[in-house]
Amino acid sequence: MLLTLLLLISSATAATVTYDFNVTWVTAQPDGFSRPTMGINGQWPLPHITATVGDKVVVNVVNGLGNQTTSLHFHGLYQKGTPHMDGPVGVTQCSIPPGGSFVYEFNVDQPGTYWYHSHDQGQYPDGLRGALIVHDPNSPYKDEVDEEIVLTLSDWYHDQMPGLLRHFISYANPTGAEPVPNAALMNDTQELKINVKPGKTYMFRIVNMAAFAAQYLWFEGHTMKIVEVDGIYTEAAEADMVYLTAAQRYSVLITTKDDASSNFAIVGSMDQDLFDVVPETLNPNVTGWLVYSESAKLPTPAFVDDFKPFDDFTLVPHDKLPLFQDPDYSIQLDVKMDNLGDGANYAWFNNITYVRPKVNTLYTALTSGDLATNPAIYSPHTNPFILEKDQVVEIVLNNMDPGKHPFHLHGHAFQTIVRSQEEAGSYVANETFPETPMRRDTVAVRPNGNMVLRFKADNPGI
Repeated sequence: MLLTLLLLISSATAATVTYDFNVTWVTAQPDGFSRPTMGINGQWPLPHITATVGDKVVVNVVNGLGNQTTSLHFHGLYQKGTPHMDGPVGVTQCSIPPGGSFVYEFNVDQPGTYWYHSHDQGQYPDGLRGALIVHDPNSPYKDEVDEEIVLTLSDWYHDQMPGLLRHFISYANPTGAEPVPNAALMNDTQELKINVKPGKTYMFRIVNMAAFAAQYLWFEGHTMKIVEVDGIYTEAAEADMVYLTAAQRYSVLITTKDDASSNFAIVGSMDQDLFDVVPETLNPNVTGWLVYSESAKLPTPAFVDDFKPFDDFTLVPHDKLPLFQDPDYSIQLDVKMDNLGDGANYAWFNNITYVRPKVNTLYTALTSGDLATNPAIYSPHTNPFILEKDQVVEIVLNNMDPGKHPFHLHGHAFQTIVRSQEEAGSYVANETFPETPMRRDTVAVRPNGNMVLRFKADNPGI
């Protein structure tokens, strides 16, 4: 009877949160340069999606762009029981055609900081990305927080993605040099002012929604206390600076000063090591401010050229989930960039560069009966791996490229058990693993380095 009562209470408190999104073109100029931008319901920046653990989220999407297809992915949500709602075109759904619609419907049982974005043809840097926050009444830090603030970081391009991508993967760019952003943004502006009160503790939910650029982030005169990464609560850890590769998230607590006579800069700085060539006109930084007093000046941030961010590898999950032992299945992924006969430069896993299948992978699995567990039916160009439910899976990621690269796993968070230094080469199985490894869903592997990741395959899907 007690169990029945608890279930009734849980169902009574859960809500259905509905969003009606008409994706259209708008004009935006967050850095002073006016350009067509993908908005929602005629507006940009985009609305946040917010829910509470246990809620059902319904997003009714209409593609009003007219000249492009689209989709939405809810980055970091595992979509347990609803893998068909994940959003990657060619994997779990077809594109939403111009004038078409799609209803995304899923339950959220994960608290934390996430984001949503188009997952169709590298489209989201044209503006189709926003924060997604899942509140938690049982957060281990709920009694320490007076107010929550969402803080997004992003890079920004003046040219639209279709043209940039055509040039990027073409014979005219044989080295594969990524297009360099024109600007960095903070909450989709370069003039962010966040009003704060003295003696309060704020939880900043930080999301890097960039296409390419990682950013260093710091709050002048204030110390951050990290309490969550990528939806995973952590033991509290103090940091003066954090580094967010594209798609990573942090939640940090900042306690404001008792003296309200001065304001303080918030600084984001793009990692210029990622850029093959740094244009002389590029300002890699974006500045916002913690505003204690409207009458006080907004200070110019101090010059910094020695970046020493917090090492996220040292974080300990709050639940202290121990290391997954004795993997059932090990996958080695050798990453490189190389050219094909067309002269263009492509990314490769194990000497295979991805080619989108004509039939979505999920649809192939659902219509193949007993053959669904045969990787041959999914085309070798999708690099398929077939896992058994509840297997412990180890991924050995060898970066054979001189650049840093972010990697994200859909449907799971992984334990990060090895992260080499730069130029360490391929993994040689001579490391001591942490007892309670950091978990997150997005990591950055260092140039010519390696990482070892483990996760439990407890979420059937693709």
